[in-house]
Amino acid sequence: MFALPFFRRDLPALKGDRVTLRVPFTNDYREWATVRGESRAFLEPWEPRWTPDELDRNAWRLRISRYREDYAQGTAIAFFIFERSSGKLAGGITLGNIRHGVSQSGHIGYWIGERFGGRGLMTDAVKVVTRFAFDTLRLHRIEAACIPDNIRSIRVLEKAGFRREGLLRSYLRINGIWQDHYLYARIADDPPGVGTKD
Repeated sequence: MFALPFFRRDLPALKGDRVTLRVPFTNDYREWATVRGESRAFLEPWEPRWTPDELDRNAWRLRISRYREDYAQGTAIAFFIFERSSGKLAGGITLGNIRHGVSQSGHIGYWIGERFGGRGLMTDAVKVVTRFAFDTLRLHRIEAACIPDNIRSIRVLEKAGFRREGLLRSYLRINGIWQDHYLYARIADDPPGVGTKD
């Protein structure tokens, strides 16, 4: 359970310049399934292998249940990303593996629908979640990992002020294959600005 007093069931929407973030609701299913379904070929190279029932309503219910359980336990918060100009669901971003105590850290992961790519929405979403993690949750360090070939994701992280710290060998099983990942991180007292490569 989140021990901090600002955690309530009615977590407010977070607003950026181009996006609004809020927790997923059960009735988001149709829009979520549409965006994910039409973006499958775009997303699959960067995600765990899709299951045969990936977009089914029952799988969606299990997903929502897991989001709520993770939130209740204080280990993760999933947000949906809505484009402010249109109000449409564009993607998702999760602050997960949240740890307090001596670590005070979390890890972000994200996805965006193909038709919403290249508009700066994900960079804005990463900045919003990072601010929330530092200012509201009082975390000290936020990490993100991406496959070295994922140039778009690298650009997002560096524009959001994350810094590359190294290579994690055979880190995550993506689309059925164990993949190396670059590790990126941002620290609460890092100066604002563009991330740099080491």
